[in-house]
Amino acid sequence: MNELAARCRAYETVARAIRFVRQRSPCQPSLQEIAAHVGMSHFHLQRLFSVWVGISPKRFLQYLTTEHARSLLRGEYDVLSAAHAAGLSGPGRLHDLMVACDAATPGEVRSLGEGLLITYGFGPTPFGRVIAGTTARGLCHLQFVNANDSTDDADGDATWQLQADWQHARLHRDDAALASSIGRVFSLVGEEQPLHILLRGTNFQLKVWQALIDIAPGEVVSYGELAARIEHPHAQRAVASALARNRIAVLIPCHRVIRENGDIGNYRWGGDRKQALLAVEAAHSLSPGCA
Repeated sequence: MNELAARCRAYETVARAIRFVRQRSPCQPSLQEIAAHVGMSHFHLQRLFSVWVGISPKRFLQYLTTEHARSLLRGEYDVLSAAHAAGLSGPGRLHDLMVACDAATPGEVRSLGEGLLITYGFGPTPFGRVIAGTTARGLCHLQFVNANDSTDDADGDATWQLQADWQHARLHRDDAALASSIGRVFSLVGEEQPLHILLRGTNFQLKVWQALIDIAPGEVVSYGELAARIEHPHAQRAVASALARNRIAVLIPCHRVIRENGDIGNYRWGGDRKQALLAVEAAHSLSPGCA
C-alpha cells in the first residue's frame, strides 16, 4: 500500500506536468522545461514517471497529443488483443477487468436506495484518490476525489455526492472493506472472477454504459461512433448526457470517448486525468516496454 500511496501522490505532480504540456503543446516543451515548471530536476522527473507509469516522459507525452487521438480514431492500430497475445504488461497499464453488470430494479430507482446499505471507503490509486461504494449486489459508486481541496473537505464533498445519488440509502464507511475492490480496478493481474457492478439509470443510459465496457484499453471512439454502436446514430447529445451521468469511473470507461475531430474533450473528473488515463493505456497497448 505504501507503493500505491506514493504512486497516488506522484499523479498530482504528473497532472501538473500534463496541464503545462496542454497549455504549451504548440511549443512542444522539453523535459527540462516541464521539470522546471513542476519544481523538479529533469532527472527526478524522469525517475518519477518511471515509478508512476513505467515509461519515459518523452514516450508518455507523445500520447498526450491530439494527433495520436486522431490516429486511434482512424483505427490505424489494432487494440489490446495483440498485446494480450504477446503477454505484454507494464506497471502503469490498467488491467481490462471482466465486469458483470446488474441493473437496479425499477423499485430501487424510484426509492433512491431506500432500505439499501452502502458500505463505502476511500483509497489511493495510480490516478489519484477515489471513493468507492458497494452493496450486496456489487460496486455501485467509484469516483475520483477532488485533489484541490483539503482531505477533509474533499472527503466530505465526495460522501455528500454518494448520498445525493442514493438519497435514502444507509451509508457505512469502512476504508479497509473497500481496499480490495479499489485495488482490483487498477490491478495488473488478471482476475478469474468478474467484478460485479450495480448500475442505476434509464434503459438508454444502461445501453450506453454497456457499450462503453466493450471498448478495450488503448482504444478510443467518438460520440457518433458510440451512438452508432447502440443503434441510435443520431443520439450523440443523449450519449454525451449518459456519459455525464456515469457514476463508476474507469470500469465504465467514459474516458475512452473523444470528440469527432480527435480532441480529447471533457471529463467529469478532469481533462488532465482523462489524458493521463488515455496516455497510459495507449502507450502500453501500442508501444509497451518503450523507454
